[in-house]
Amino acid sequence: MVGVLRALSVLAAGVAALVPAVPCSAASFSSARIYIEYNRIPNDLGFHVALDGEDWKSLRILSPSGATIFDLTGKGGYAKLGLTELFFEGAEPSLDDVPLEELLGLFPEGRYKFIGTTLGGRRLSSVATLSHAVPDAPAATAEVDDGTVVIRWEPVSQPPEGFPDRRIEIVAYQVIVGDFQVSLPASSTQATVPPEYVESLGPGEHPFEVLAIDKSGNQTIREGSFEIE
Repeated sequence: MVGVLRALSVLAAGVAALVPAVPCSAASFSSARIYIEYNRIPNDLGFHVALDGEDWKSLRILSPSGATIFDLTGKGGYAKLGLTELFFEGAEPSLDDVPLEELLGLFPEGRYKFIGTTLGGRRLSSVATLSHAVPDAPAATAEVDDGTVVIRWEPVSQPPEGFPDRRIEIVAYQVIVGDFQVSLPASSTQATVPPEYVESLGPGEHPFEVLAIDKSGNQTIREGSFEIE
């Protein structure tokens, strides 16, 4: 879970452009996403939602079968002013406790419909596709040399062992070290943490994350650490 919210703040715009909401006959949200996040260590998985739109006051999300899985209406000041962005995480149980098949069965692949109403009574409707194509975690290491930290990883081209056999197409990697974060193209295999930021960390062990982001919007996190003497 470390760094997940920071990652989302950076990735939302870029990944939303890669996985745009599909407009229906009504006006659409500017972006709507439902996606899987898998954390290799500690082996947990969750389903997250992110959307953006101007001055909406209510929202429903429908599953591919048409069942309502989320229902929100702004009250008080939110009913008067409306809402814009929204992000929430589903709980992320460990796959050691809850079987993967059971979790995926709760959120089947397919088209999820986002239905909202604006303050002016206008209907908003968008569709986002959820895939079970989850990328494997990047095998990552960190090298510390004379005040510079270089984080390297192996390219990802397949799902983790035991996950559904889906085609994986990485569109980006992201590296997070504390408040430093950078998004890189799919061809990248390393990132250098700026020396001035490394200096600000001080001696001791410091965690890092490398995220592999699939074309579907699903992402997998690999955590690691490095030590500064």
